[in-house]
Amino acid sequence: MTRKSKSFIAPAVPIHGVADRGKGVGRTPEGLVLFVDGAVPGDVVDVFVQKKKGGFGEGRVETLVQASPQRTEPFCAHFSICGGCKWQHLDYSAQLEHKNQAVLDAFQRIAKVPVGEYLPILGAPQTTYYRNKLEYAFSKKRWLLPGEMPPLPEVSAGEPPADLPTFPGLGFHRAGAFDKVVDVQHCWLQADPSNAIRNAAREIALEQGLDFYDMRRHEGLLRNLMIRLTTTGECMLLVSFARQEPEAIRAFLDALLDRFGTQITALIYCINSKFNDTVFDLDMVTYHGKSYVEERLGDLRFKIGPKSFFQTNSTQGKALYDVVVDFAGLQGSENVYDLYTGTGSIALYVARHCRQVVGIEEVPEAIADAEENRTLNGIDNAIFYAGDVKNVLSPEFIERHGRPDLVITDPPRAGMHEKALRFLLDLAAPMIVYVSCNPATQARDVQLLDEKYEVLKVQPVDMFPHTHHIENVALLKRRD
Repeated sequence: MTRKSKSFIAPAVPIHGVADRGKGVGRTPEGLVLFVDGAVPGDVVDVFVQKKKGGFGEGRVETLVQASPQRTEPFCAHFSICGGCKWQHLDYSAQLEHKNQAVLDAFQRIAKVPVGEYLPILGAPQTTYYRNKLEYAFSKKRWLLPGEMPPLPEVSAGEPPADLPTFPGLGFHRAGAFDKVVDVQHCWLQADPSNAIRNAAREIALEQGLDFYDMRRHEGLLRNLMIRLTTTGECMLLVSFARQEPEAIRAFLDALLDRFGTQITALIYCINSKFNDTVFDLDMVTYHGKSYVEERLGDLRFKIGPKSFFQTNSTQGKALYDVVVDFAGLQGSENVYDLYTGTGSIALYVARHCRQVVGIEEVPEAIADAEENRTLNGIDNAIFYAGDVKNVLSPEFIERHGRPDLVITDPPRAGMHEKALRFLLDLAAPMIVYVSCNPATQARDVQLLDEKYEVLKVQPVDMFPHTHHIENVALLKRRD
């Protein structure tokens, strides 16, 4: 190994697996385990090691010595720069294989419980243009590519350094550079007219001389652009401005409407003067069209507002919900609890198969969406409550709504709170369907539930091709 200050080059490291966040895993002859950005299993690479602690190190590919048979040519010009779609250089069949293995490893190494059946992963029929929602940031400073950096201005002795020129951009935040964005020209994640709208928004802003936001100084007018598309052909735009400038806002939005008016179903804006980009606590102004767009999953309709949470892959979202229904095996007479129900999409999807479904969600706005979509679909056997699951579940709640025959739980990435898990053990419902976007925390929770439950089967579902993310559904049955 050749050392250079604290970093060094580890030569000819064979990559044998995939670790957390999609990094390749290799081992040097000396036994140092390396987690390598940009490497895929089967590669042999020279690794630029940036961090080392004990027997582990982190780095990136310095030289590709030998390419893996699983390696493929990325199709996006922004690959490895924007930080998204990190597995574009990995063949899709290999992606599915490694995601399957991630679920298997989680249950064998973390849960350490037997699983009756590991069902093969459900791959996505569409591996590009599959997202229904994307969020972009306007930035005064875009990430400059090699060769784009202008020469530094000359400064006379004793003078303060001159400000460096800045180049505005509209795109995704660069990992590790919160104040800079990769100026995206074509994104393969969302279908037309998404790319045309984003590029036009940048062009209009530059033509009108509008200030792009500076995250360090918290100044500028244009902050964020969100684009939602639905399978019903509707399109929502949400534009976040940093301050109230009615004339500039009107001119910008009118210019967008002049170009895309017939394609925009809902044009909405908000004023965000905070230090963060979240919009859930902001007032929404409908500038043109409706205040929502409509999506369909099967024969159900869903109104989606600018603050709504909804599965970002509609096609695979339906596939996921179909797995839940299949695992549940409902006969029509069951009482079902749906924990972490979000906007009630799973609850409403199973409502027609059971006697009653009770949903619990911490975010009040999500429960308001659930109530509206219940009414929209004429469903009268779904009840929704706003509150933290660990606090809402109580003996009084059970007495009011009856003991469940089935519990469906779909918690955030952090998994379920231990208090909620302990209550589930005391509740001892006959069946649990556990949906998770993080097999590691799901396996941790399943280990605790193993006190009373056995795992009959698990079903991974690929919602996000070309990323390491994976959804997994587990069916748990109470031991009699």
